[in-house]
Amino acid sequence: MPYFSSREITLIIVFSVLWGILNSLLSPIFFRMTNLPFLCDLIGFSVLALTVWWIRRIGAASAVGLLATVINFVFNPGGVHFLGFTVASIAFDLMTYLAGYKRIFKNRFFMVILMLLSSVVSAAIAGSIIGAFFMSPAALERWGGVLGWAGLHAIGGIIGGFVGIVIIESLISRGFVPRGG
Repeated sequence: MPYFSSREITLIIVFSVLWGILNSLLSPIFFRMTNLPFLCDLIGFSVLALTVWWIRRIGAASAVGLLATVINFVFNPGGVHFLGFTVASIAFDLMTYLAGYKRIFKNRFFMVILMLLSSVVSAAIAGSIIGAFFMSPAALERWGGVLGWAGLHAIGGIIGGFVGIVIIESLISRGFVPRGG
């Protein structure tokens, strides 16, 4: 029996395409207008939260991150900063796996705390990588260096995690429950 079912592979592809296309088309516009990274975090971490909630298998969020990276490079070949989100998706995957899917989604309060915590930490990791490897020193200086940039991404992780939780709660209230849930 394969690790991911055909339905789960389809969801991984849909979530990857959603993240990759929205990020490569809309995030640069938002960033040029505000110089803030919040839209990429909102899109990415809401999609990762939804992925983990629906599929509940180690590797699903990482697969979404890796495929979204490929899609991002197709539409935005110069967007190498997205590699920070690739690493962040792997971190998100590991954190939620170690917390235990049954434990996370058994209690709504626990789900909110763990999804937000995973989003914030993963976003900070993405911001650290982006700041350390892909930003100019002049741009970093404006935001307080790598730690300041990581902090901005952490705020974006709060926003993205919250949006992901709202989507999950909306789906649950409408009777959508994953097979394993």
